Amino acid sequence: MFARQSGILLHPTSLPSPFGIGDLGDSAFAFIETLAAAGQRLWQVMPLGPTGYGDSPYACLSAFAGNPLLISPAKLVAEGYLAADDPSLAAYPEFSDYKVEFEAVAAAKKAVFEASFNHFHTHGSPRAHHHFQQFCNSKRNHWLDNYALFMALKQHHAGEPWDKWDAALRSRHPQVLAEAADTLATEMVYHKYLQYLFYLQWSAVREYAHLHNIQIVGDMPIFLAHDSADVWAYQELFHLDATGKPTVVAGVPPDYFSATGQLWGNPLYDWEAMEKDKFSWWADRFRALLQMVDIVRLDHFRGFEAYWEIPAGEATAINGRWVKAPGQALFSTMQKNLGHLPFIAEDLGVITPPVEALRDGFGFPGMKVLQFAFDDTPANAFLPHNHVPNSVVYTGTHDNQTTLSWFADRPEAVSAFVLNYLGSFNSEHIHWQLIKSAMASVAHTVLIPLQDVLGLTDEEGRMNTPGKAEGNWSWRFGPEEITDQLVTSLAHLTTLYGRN
Repeated sequence: MFARQSGILLHPTSLPSPFGIGDLGDSAFAFIETLAAAGQRLWQVMPLGPTGYGDSPYACLSAFAGNPLLISPAKLVAEGYLAADDPSLAAYPEFSDYKVEFEAVAAAKKAVFEASFNHFHTHGSPRAHHHFQQFCNSKRNHWLDNYALFMALKQHHAGEPWDKWDAALRSRHPQVLAEAADTLATEMVYHKYLQYLFYLQWSAVREYAHLHNIQIVGDMPIFLAHDSADVWAYQELFHLDATGKPTVVAGVPPDYFSATGQLWGNPLYDWEAMEKDKFSWWADRFRALLQMVDIVRLDHFRGFEAYWEIPAGEATAINGRWVKAPGQALFSTMQKNLGHLPFIAEDLGVITPPVEALRDGFGFPGMKVLQFAFDDTPANAFLPHNHVPNSVVYTGTHDNQTTLSWFADRPEAVSAFVLNYLGSFNSEHIHWQLIKSAMASVAHTVLIPLQDVLGLTDEEGRMNTPGKAEGNWSWRFGPEEITDQLVTSLAHLTTLYGRN
């Protein structure tokens, strides 16, 4: 299914940009050129949807929409969707080059987007208006009307979650929805316009990646945020009470990351209802994502075999239970509907033989994270000598420490084991030593977080700390940080171990 190859994990929000957040402008194209120069064939991104509270790409307001914050204002000007002398650009604040201030950036970009919307309405070319209407009317965008109404209503309710709206809106009474759509028609068109801009710019980035023989690895969270357009629109597919609140929620039991488990709080699927409908919502979701990316990382893959069900209202994830999920039936149906499934199984955490059987039965490669390899024995499955070809090796993921900080925090016995295993006399450039070990693996795919290529510490570059409610996802790198020497070093290892 996969060639021998390697790539970089980097979310677009981390790219350089003068607008306070990485976007789909020139820096995205420059990064693709850097990947190609370094011999890389993959660019892994996190979920690309619009984020809600906490700014997590794993808790999006839609399973189908794109994040408007990724829209490049510079590209809007270059492509005629905004005047170069628009006051919203002149008034745009200065932001840090190394950290995203999400709330302030969202406010600044909102002014730019509203100006672009007005400019498009009055000065947009007939060709552009035709393309916009095609986008809105496309059968592929079956989700767009629901999403636009959801966002318009959310804005009308000052950001309140949908389960706090009036009962008729909450329960989607047809007449009330029609009246709301009529009242908020302009706002709905605005949100559709932002999706049009996002998909226009993302398609250009993906096409450029393909021109450089680079595939995009996307990421699909198994669960949805409760306050999302999809849960609101398809309440019958989730375990909710009469007021729209979850009766049971998602999480994981105590593990490597937390002694009390992780209480994610996402509503859980009513799999019985989904199976009766032949998983049509899942088919739509997979189909839409595969129109945006080339390979899909299935986050929390073990949840497709069995998931941790926690009663709503619990303070931690401890008092949950495992509940069987119909993963076999789901993926069999997806194969019939979609054909080849280019999926990577995020099979970390509590993995059982049935989970492995589900993964291997469909030929999905699993993940091997080197930071999990050295706290055990030589039989540890994450150690490179135990890797299997059909797998994807990481030094760490977006949830891990950077390799430098991880190594610094190891007990003396573990750090000695690491160096002994790597055949090293010292810890200098330990991040490159681990990258080299990953590249040498028999696994067909290697994906390295850019932070490890750059040799950053947690203070400089950690993306997410599980269980920490705020301050995550904000890391960015500066254009000066990727040097010619780094590109040459990465290209050398890629060639040395046959990954280009």
